[in-house]
Amino acid sequence: MEAAESAQSESVETIQREMTVFARRARASAGRLHPELSLVSYTLLGHLEESGGCRATDLAAHHALDKSTVSRQVAALERTGLIERRQDPEDHRVQLLHLTGAGRRILAQVTESRREAFRERLAQWPEADLERFARYLVRYNEWQGPTPMSAHPTPPTP
Repeated sequence: MEAAESAQSESVETIQREMTVFARRARASAGRLHPELSLVSYTLLGHLEESGGCRATDLAAHHALDKSTVSRQVAALERTGLIERRQDPEDHRVQLLHLTGAGRRILAQVTESRREAFRERLAQWPEADLERFARYLVRYNEWQGPTPMSAHPTPPTP
């Protein structure tokens, strides 16, 4: 049993280390793909495209980012003309963020460049490995974490 736990622990350490390398590489490549677009900005633009527009607070909540971080990113994206604010047709007190035409074009360019980089990096992988890797990533990213109750279980009453 101890050997199995040791192997699992070693595997988890390797996964953590490699995921950190992956994240560093993703941040670095975002700047190379478009000098004005950080990985956070790219992610926010992608969410705005998928959602068709949303509030800044929704972006912060969806990406588990601090509101001030999102506020700075949104301001920078507005200054560069990649997003704009529009009044919510259902609630005129709310402003929704939307991609501009320039935002859509840059997002499409960066997305295609990233796709090409992944294709190139994975070109020699057998199809079965790609499918398995894709399933593992989906499975890993689907986990929502412990629920509030399981994170701090209440002790049983005597």
